[in-house]
Amino acid sequence: MRLNKHISDTGACSRREADRLIGAGRVTVNGQRARVGAEVGEGDLVMIDGQPLQPRAAAPGKRRHVYIALHKPPGITCTTESAVKGNIVDFVDHRERIFPIGRLDKDSEGLILLTSNGDIVNAILRAEHKLEKEYLVTVNHPLTQEILRGMARGVPVHGQLTLPCRTGPLGKFGFRITLVQGLNRQIRLMAAHFELRVKRLVRVRIGPVKLAHLKPGQWRNLTDAELRALLPGQAAF
Repeated sequence: MRLNKHISDTGACSRREADRLIGAGRVTVNGQRARVGAEVGEGDLVMIDGQPLQPRAAAPGKRRHVYIALHKPPGITCTTESAVKGNIVDFVDHRERIFPIGRLDKDSEGLILLTSNGDIVNAILRAEHKLEKEYLVTVNHPLTQEILRGMARGVPVHGQLTLPCRTGPLGKFGFRITLVQGLNRQIRLMAAHFELRVKRLVRVRIGPVKLAHLKPGQWRNLTDAELRALLPGQAAF
């Protein structure tokens, strides 16, 4: 198997990122610096930055579809259009045909779900489902309790008032916000309403699924417990 595919299959990163790591001399095979295009076999010890690769936990049972959680880095676009450079499908480079559930704008990072099951997308995304999405945000000016309370009550975005949400401070320039809707660039526009510019935006949770220790570019399969919580009443996955 090609080394970059082996690395990608463990969930460490995409094949393209694996090639970059290999080219930078950060990958070894059996203690020797690896070369781009190298192949590995069963029993070979592959390490990145001196740390052995950990195999991705297999999803219990046999599933009909793929469901994954990705830590999307900034600069990746949530589209299936292959003509778009840096599209999320090419970035993940999964063996199955997958597509994102919802979106996370190009400049933002953090948790996004992808699947091969088109039948469940609307069930997850429709507004009445009230699926919480939690973000950590850093802005360019100090925050006040008045601003956070104003965001929580709702502000005009795209000609409508945003739904009430939860907010909380994270230091002088940061805040945590939990939404149950997903208007285009909603948080950035909510901040702009108070003359704030978002410097960093990271989504850390979608319903029961947490970003946790996934590093940018890494992905993992969703667990059965996460799927049951996301898709109550589904008989099979």
